[in-house]
Amino acid sequence: MNVNKLTKALFITSLMSLPAAAAELEISVTNLTHGNHFTPLLLAAHNMDSHLFQVGEMATPELQKMAEGGDIADLNASVMGAGGITVANPAQGLLAPSASVDSIMLDSGDMTHLSITGMVLPTNDAFVGIDSWKIPTEAGTYTFTLNAYDAGTEANDEIINGGGASGVPGIPVAPGGDGGMNATGIMDMSSNDKVHIHPGVLGDMDKNGGASDLDSRIHRWLNPVARVTVVVK
Repeated sequence: MNVNKLTKALFITSLMSLPAAAAELEISVTNLTHGNHFTPLLLAAHNMDSHLFQVGEMATPELQKMAEGGDIADLNASVMGAGGITVANPAQGLLAPSASVDSIMLDSGDMTHLSITGMVLPTNDAFVGIDSWKIPTEAGTYTFTLNAYDAGTEANDEIINGGGASGVPGIPVAPGGDGGMNATGIMDMSSNDKVHIHPGVLGDMDKNGGASDLDSRIHRWLNPVARVTVVVK
């Protein structure tokens, strides 16, 4: 091999051995629902082997805690323990219907994938999310939408009772103050205990009884439930 070819081969080999270039991300999340809030969001940059959730798989205890009660602490700790980079609660609380949280800065370092999640309220165990979106290597603006998923950990009885701890049936609260009371409960006949697309809520229009404590005029939704814009710099 001549010197030029050897130099070229060494140069290519050295490039291949370098870690992926760090990407600085500027992220915006918009709640597209008519009457539902998102609990504190978790944004995570991680490697291809890590997940906040996986459709078709059983929810982890960390995911269950978030999906039933909005607590992202354990998910956050799990990502950081695996070497990921997170931004927790960028909206500093609930993200209201039609509201946006903008200019969330996340330096992804050498992480290659982005995931986002947060509970949808009022529901039993619905959450908004995206699992392992591959971060583009080319600078630019990328926009996509997010669906609502069912964690499969709790029956969708649509009863607001202040619950929210893992394994305790019920809905913590209707943040807009627009929920009902004294519901007998929706008969959720689903046997799907894996993470799956949420079927939506039924609700009713009886604020002082009926089957559901959710208002069908306010809390029902169709996917997608959120819009995300990522600026890769």
